[in-house]
Amino acid sequence: MSKLRTAVVLARTRWGPRPRTRAALERYQQRRIRRHLRFLRARSPFYRDVYTLTDAPVMDKQTMMAHFDELNTAGVRRSDAEALALRAERSRDFAPMLGDVAVGLSSGTSGHRGLFLVSPADRDAWAGTVLALTLPPGLTGHRIALFLRANNALYESVRSKLVDFRYYDLTAPIEDHLGDLVEYAPTILVAPPSVLRLLAGAGPRLAGLQRVYSVAEVLDPGEAETFAAAFGQLHLHQLYQCTEGFLAHTCAEGVLHLNEQHVLIEPEWLDENRFTPIVTDFSRRTQPIVRYRLNDVLIARRGSCPCGSVLRAIERIEGREDDTLVLGGTPVFADLVSRAVIVADGFSEYRVVQTGPEAIEVHLDDLAAAAAVRDELEALWARLDVAAPTVTYLPYAADPAVKRRRVRRDWQGVADAAV
Repeated sequence: MSKLRTAVVLARTRWGPRPRTRAALERYQQRRIRRHLRFLRARSPFYRDVYTLTDAPVMDKQTMMAHFDELNTAGVRRSDAEALALRAERSRDFAPMLGDVAVGLSSGTSGHRGLFLVSPADRDAWAGTVLALTLPPGLTGHRIALFLRANNALYESVRSKLVDFRYYDLTAPIEDHLGDLVEYAPTILVAPPSVLRLLAGAGPRLAGLQRVYSVAEVLDPGEAETFAAAFGQLHLHQLYQCTEGFLAHTCAEGVLHLNEQHVLIEPEWLDENRFTPIVTDFSRRTQPIVRYRLNDVLIARRGSCPCGSVLRAIERIEGREDDTLVLGGTPVFADLVSRAVIVADGFSEYRVVQTGPEAIEVHLDDLAAAAAVRDELEALWARLDVAAPTVTYLPYAADPAVKRRRVRRDWQGVADAAV
């Protein structure tokens, strides 16, 4: 990692001038995009004829993997990158790279396994941006405990004199990590909500925590407040980081903002509040992310944020678009289902899975709560005026090594066209 390059990005992001109006922000984005497209025309065969953003096709993971070799600007072949990433997953050794390019494997919850490439320059820019936006006041002396399903050279790149970093592998039982975590005494804890729930009991033993970040999974309504209290924080912070980039982070007021000084987000509106983001990252060069349509559903926050930022504020990340339930041809958003379920008492963990056009499974860690959950779901079906599905109640089984999805649609039928 180039310390100078990282320091420049950190200083520019943390202390440099920021657009004070939406119009100024949008002008800045367009300047960066024009510069980025000039670079891609020269380096990426896929984008050699793209002169304006609207010339570029909307991309998804399947298309990106199909055109992987001609998309990336480092001349990396998909077969080589995939072989390295799979070896790393199996060995749990994530240090090897292709030359100086870090290779990672996405979690694959969309049904298509994804690869991401990051060069030293990309790593430095990412590290500087993440450090600038996530570190509490006082840049030095921080110890970051990172609970993730896979490590990567990209994450290791944040280690410096400013911060120390320790990775905890979620394929090992959480109990195996607790002693080391308490001894490490992190100032920053980064983990998915399902892991924060397991670590919450250790909150009093982690008195030095200055920030706690939720990553990788969707927060349930109310979980942010629960985790903030458990770890002695004013707010639970969030990082919206995925294969396609560092997309959002929380401000000092605990509100999630899109990282629009580094990415352009074109909202594809699903209704007056919900949208799917189409992402262009104008800072990332090795594996271009240009008009990449994510499968996530975000809920826009109405009104300005008390922090005064001109960056678009997000009420919450609802989940994946193809996990929206479809009942009688009517979309039932995951957020509505989660809010209905958690009104009931008597359980801690749950999962709702649509397995057929009129069939749903509800998994609970305490089946004694099934009657209460049934009442809330029946009230939801009635309120939405949809035909009540057949609901089966089953025991909940957790797997920390698998990304938590509270509401999931496994059934893929003709009604998908309604979503």
